[in-house]
Amino acid sequence: MPDPRFDLLAKNLIGFSVSLKKGERVLIDAFDIPDEMVVSLIRAARAVGGVPMVQIHHGRVAREMARDAQEEMLELASKVELARMKQVAAYIALRGGANAMETCDVPSAKMKLISRMMKPVLDWRVKKTKWCVLRWPSPSMAQMAQMSTEAFEDFYFRVCTLDYAKLQPGMKALAELMMKTDRVKITGPGTELEFSIKGIRAIPCGGTHNIPDGEVFTAPVRDSVNGVVQYNAPTIYQGTGFDGIRLEFKDGKIVDATSNNTKKLNAILDSDPGARFIGEFAIGFNPHIQQPMRDILFDEKIAGSFHFTPGQCYEQTENGNRSQVHWDMVCIQRPDYGGGEIYFDGKLVRKDGLFVPKALKALNPDRLLAA
Repeated sequence: MPDPRFDLLAKNLIGFSVSLKKGERVLIDAFDIPDEMVVSLIRAARAVGGVPMVQIHHGRVAREMARDAQEEMLELASKVELARMKQVAAYIALRGGANAMETCDVPSAKMKLISRMMKPVLDWRVKKTKWCVLRWPSPSMAQMAQMSTEAFEDFYFRVCTLDYAKLQPGMKALAELMMKTDRVKITGPGTELEFSIKGIRAIPCGGTHNIPDGEVFTAPVRDSVNGVVQYNAPTIYQGTGFDGIRLEFKDGKIVDATSNNTKKLNAILDSDPGARFIGEFAIGFNPHIQQPMRDILFDEKIAGSFHFTPGQCYEQTENGNRSQVHWDMVCIQRPDYGGGEIYFDGKLVRKDGLFVPKALKALNPDRLLAA
């Protein structure tokens, strides 16, 4: 019997996240997810008069293609994928798979080549379509979250079907405050960071582009970042796990970077000149997400967190930084992770993961989870 949660999630993705309209085409990109969920999405798209297109991926096959990817093949693939992307109004990607580390043994040079060659497709999708990307629950995700498979599935559907409308008032107030702010200061264990966000837009994210959601993002003025940040959430990038990342900045540039895998960390940051500058600063506040699980679509929304992202900026929050890298690194500032403060123009905005100004308290977990 089909899981009714599939239909609910599909309805939310089609009707709310990408707001599919009659006659619009949607590309459903399915990476190792149950056929039943793909069917639910097809039916939800047709129910609003949309035209569904489907592409099915398998992780082991994708890994084998990546291991010896050649520029000639990738150039053709990029042209084909871009041509198709230009024909759709909306894009939904559901990314599953039993092994989150499936590409960990793909050579870094091949991963960089793939990122560079497929970047035109990503740019068009982000800039020109109504898109939404989400993970699919798996035993490996449950293991990383330190939950049973059943408990994690319950958590997943609870998070992904959150009433995102409740975020709207607080997100709007936070975005407006950020757009009035010049100087940002962040303090915490191992962190003493200052930068400017003056003149750069702030974008609230409440269930449209990523599921789960719950953040407001902007970008620092490119050369304004000084100080040090100690991230306390583990992360995976290009199939490799990293812990304890520490970055030191001078006039915007990462001048020192260490972690449990310092050599590979610096290899990624040396991918191109822009990889050592920051392309995104964001504040997360999804009340259901409390602990990191090495999955950035969840971890960047952790209640009481911020992420500070080396690499490419988003067009909506343009700061001039260009890179093939976009690596969301997360720091949690709740008391159970050591606490911390965020100041806007010298005024305390968040302390130990909780917002202080009256207009922003609507984003604190006790408000969002209230009946």
